[in-house]
Amino acid sequence: MTEPKLSCSFLRQTMHNPLVLASGILGTSASLLERAALEGAGAVTTKSCGPEPRAGHPNPVAVAWQGGVINAVGLTNPGAQEEVPLLRAAKQRLAALGVPLFASIFAPTTEQFAEVARIIAEADPDLIEVNISCPNVASEFGTPFSASAESAAAVTRAVRAAVNLPISVKLAPNVANIGQIARAVAEEGADAVTAINTMPAMLIDAAAGKPILYNRSGGLSGPALKPIALRCVYEIARCVSLPIIGTGGISTGTDAAEMLMAGASLVGIGSAVWQDGPAVFARIGSELLAFMQTAGYESVESLCGRAITQ
Repeated sequence: MTEPKLSCSFLRQTMHNPLVLASGILGTSASLLERAALEGAGAVTTKSCGPEPRAGHPNPVAVAWQGGVINAVGLTNPGAQEEVPLLRAAKQRLAALGVPLFASIFAPTTEQFAEVARIIAEADPDLIEVNISCPNVASEFGTPFSASAESAAAVTRAVRAAVNLPISVKLAPNVANIGQIARAVAEEGADAVTAINTMPAMLIDAAAGKPILYNRSGGLSGPALKPIALRCVYEIARCVSLPIIGTGGISTGTDAAEMLMAGASLVGIGSAVWQDGPAVFARIGSELLAFMQTAGYESVESLCGRAITQ
């Protein structure tokens, strides 16, 4: 058997491996993004930025529990105009490493999504990730655009008209038919889909008799999210031919293999980085390579969608 390799293609880009730093983790400076790349990430994603600066929610904004992490950071960011210099600096550092830069954006309206995308495009990231699914700001922004095919399509259409860069639309797990929503964004010009965002959740402090997070509810990530993410990616892959960045609960090489088998082209890693630091990229990459060697897979592409064809 030929020695397996982790290098792969994504939207006509060659990547060292399929592991992606997910949005919201270490994505706040050029040096942190570079560090994730140096530690073994195949691509890196910035923290989501919007049209205006946001301070986010007061503490406590994150809590670890036995099934993962629940956070309600609240989309803290400096605003799109201030994000551009960060992206330019990161792009320069990452280009020398051969690691693509994905820029995540959000906005409260369809029109503002287009405007933020136009601003961010000035920095020429390799992909714009359109975050229509953040679960912990509904009280401020209303129902997420990811809740219906119509609203998801409207945002995708606006962003597609605004920029020529590749775009990936980030979908939510808590919807009736995620495949239908993926099909809607595909029809409006999305180049890829990111699946999934965190799952709305809550923890109660029994002694205090109240929710632990200041925002009351937040987004669940970590191991408890993996079975949900696998099912969502599987359903999307059965409905559209777009590449998928499969994200949710990945902490081992076997997890990554499962996500690829469900239909993902790339594998996002977030809470595991928060838990153990960016060294997890090298570990997960080594574990994935060892699994491929043992199971007889020669390439990442040979894993992709395996579970769909069985």
